[in-house]
Amino acid sequence: MRAALYLSAGDVIVDEVPDAFLAEPTDAVVRVLRSCICGSDLGSYRGVITRAARSRLGHEFLGIVEAVGADVTSFRVGDLVVAPFQWSDNTCPACLDGLQTSCANGGTFGAPGTDGGQGEAVRVPQADGTLVAVPGGLDASGEELLPALLATSDVAATGLHGAVLAGTGEGSTVAVIGDGAVGLCAVLGAVTVLGAERVILMSRHADRQAIGKGFGATDIVEARGEEGIAAVRELTGGLGVRHVVEAVGTPESWAMAMGMAREGGAIGAVGVPHTMPQLPLFEPFIHHLSINLGIAPVRRYLPDLIARVTAGTLDASPVFDTTLPLAQVAKGYAAMSARESVKVMLT
Repeated sequence: MRAALYLSAGDVIVDEVPDAFLAEPTDAVVRVLRSCICGSDLGSYRGVITRAARSRLGHEFLGIVEAVGADVTSFRVGDLVVAPFQWSDNTCPACLDGLQTSCANGGTFGAPGTDGGQGEAVRVPQADGTLVAVPGGLDASGEELLPALLATSDVAATGLHGAVLAGTGEGSTVAVIGDGAVGLCAVLGAVTVLGAERVILMSRHADRQAIGKGFGATDIVEARGEEGIAAVRELTGGLGVRHVVEAVGTPESWAMAMGMAREGGAIGAVGVPHTMPQLPLFEPFIHHLSINLGIAPVRRYLPDLIARVTAGTLDASPVFDTTLPLAQVAKGYAAMSARESVKVMLT
């Protein structure tokens, strides 16, 4: 089969790799219908983090079950399934606490020795605890729902998780830092799922602003740094916002998050902190800020999000502004790295 491979910074190819197969009785093999490129994939593409040459790429996908191991009881061949970006048994203490990304028997697609989502098929370990079936399968959902379903495999759930960590609820005012797919989905989750009344999106890009407004953003702030903080405080009568979603992970975005949070506010952080190994604690300490952060346990949110997608009440598919065949994955990486695309979907 063919799959996307990382060679070195800025160099991604598609090449032949061994076919996905059942290695354990708890495995399933999924034929990929749609995959995509994640902002976190750009870390190695830009040379910020290192990974082995010819390692597999991608961790977001959906597809059709082609084979199941002897111990798999929840799925059968032909099911349409969505995979979260990490697998989990969904039975260990961490999973039962809703932290499937901390599963004792879990792992990440595209990690060394695993299949990546950007390929023609994927071996899925712990299939019963990982995959979520789409009711009625492809016949019921139709191909037109695949982009919205694909978004639930990571960014729709990750954005929602950021809003949850920030304590968002009915009638909340929320600021979202980051206009990538995760930040935009934080707007969608805050409004559509959690009932936020006002969402201030920090964005300088007209195309991303349009998506954010479509998802429910009520205010757009283009300024950054101290100017951005001042603009948010002006919009909130000088108080700042009680709920801040940090969806970037840089020192600059963290400084903004702490600067625009009101006294006693909460920051929900889901931006991957590749460039911020330390967080200064004095400022949140003196302002009584709550900081909640972590890798989104997508499996926890998937059943509800898929139900909302199939019911027509949630649609994060507008974040996919570019669609390419797998063979052109390198073009997709280049487009996202240059911020010419919000998020690339692969067919």
